[in-house]
Amino acid sequence: MLILTTVLTTGALTLTACGSRDDDNKSDGNGGSSNTTVVIGVDAPLTGDLSALGLGIKNSADLAAKTANKEKTVPGVTFEVQPLDDQAQPSVGQQNATKFIDNKKVLGVVGPLNSGVSQSMQKPLNDAGLTQVSPANTGTELTQGNNWKTGDKKRPFKTYFRTATTDQIQGAFAAKYLYNNAKIKKVYLIDDQKPYGAGLAASFKATYTGLGGKIVGADHVNPEDRDFNAVVTKVKSSGAKAVYYGGEYPAGAPLSQQLKARVQIPLMGGDGMYSADFIKLNKKAQGDIATSVGKPVEELDSAKKFIADYKTAGYKDAYEAYGGGTYDATWSIIEAVKLVVSENDGKLPDDARAKVLEAMSKVKFDGVTGPVSFDEFGDTTNTMMTAYQVDGGKWVSRLSEVYKP
Repeated sequence: MLILTTVLTTGALTLTACGSRDDDNKSDGNGGSSNTTVVIGVDAPLTGDLSALGLGIKNSADLAAKTANKEKTVPGVTFEVQPLDDQAQPSVGQQNATKFIDNKKVLGVVGPLNSGVSQSMQKPLNDAGLTQVSPANTGTELTQGNNWKTGDKKRPFKTYFRTATTDQIQGAFAAKYLYNNAKIKKVYLIDDQKPYGAGLAASFKATYTGLGGKIVGADHVNPEDRDFNAVVTKVKSSGAKAVYYGGEYPAGAPLSQQLKARVQIPLMGGDGMYSADFIKLNKKAQGDIATSVGKPVEELDSAKKFIADYKTAGYKDAYEAYGGGTYDATWSIIEAVKLVVSENDGKLPDDARAKVLEAMSKVKFDGVTGPVSFDEFGDTTNTMMTAYQVDGGKWVSRLSEVYKP
């Protein structure tokens, strides 16, 4: 990689391909260098059908950076976020990865929302040695490789981490909940053919059938479609007592609404369904079920400050399903920067990107969602899952537990 050097107006701040440092070594009164800006990239769908989730990610990352600056978490370092819109498209996500890499002040990237987008971002970020932490990706292969189902787990990219748990865990938890708690023994399985939806459906099927549940039919749909009458006809004739949908709320909401117009059975999905917009788009959402990573932040003592600060900050968009996980993902990068600075006489080294990546394995703190740390694959060690059900026009938590398949 070409080494670039530039001087910023905020001071004589020299940036290299791997990081930044203040060559003037001006004191900030706390033993650290002053006027050092560290940028944390944020990649999410900020426009389009999934923007409700993406804007919650952007805002929560922004709040973490502002909190770190206010509390002087890393003396002499000011954090900024650089949000980029991936439009939920892998090709755009890849372009954004290049933009983050080219901005030498970026020492970490938070996001994306979609596992399919992440697949396009992982290699370029890894090649650049730039740390990535997703609050939302659940595709198991992202951390454990394509052969994880056979037990051959190999971490494909050392720069990739996540605060969300995997589809292996989420799909299995959903199957157990539907079979044991909801007492539903016959399910029609549908997925949107995207990495997230297909992976979730496969994990659900494996555990559900293992428990004794019966898959009475299976279908794939196009995530861009909004007319699902053909598949609803098949569901009705199958005798299914529920539909499990591997996909996201823009298609899941009309699927549920059209389903209930003809047969009164619930639709269940994963965290891609757990959004207030699912209910807004679906007049027949009552009784539908979704799983999501972690415990509801509203039920966590550790999240009280996050919720209060988010409200005080005046963000127009809700933090949605991934707000707490995004704050923790961003804070993990901040903690890594803190470790690097503390081990380098209060300033960033020339190879800051490499040092931040190295520090990520040491990161451990009590976050918004609970204890935050990463295992040897870069996966979160927090496998808390929650099942929600729509009741009275809102998502209501039904069961939270630490789940291990």
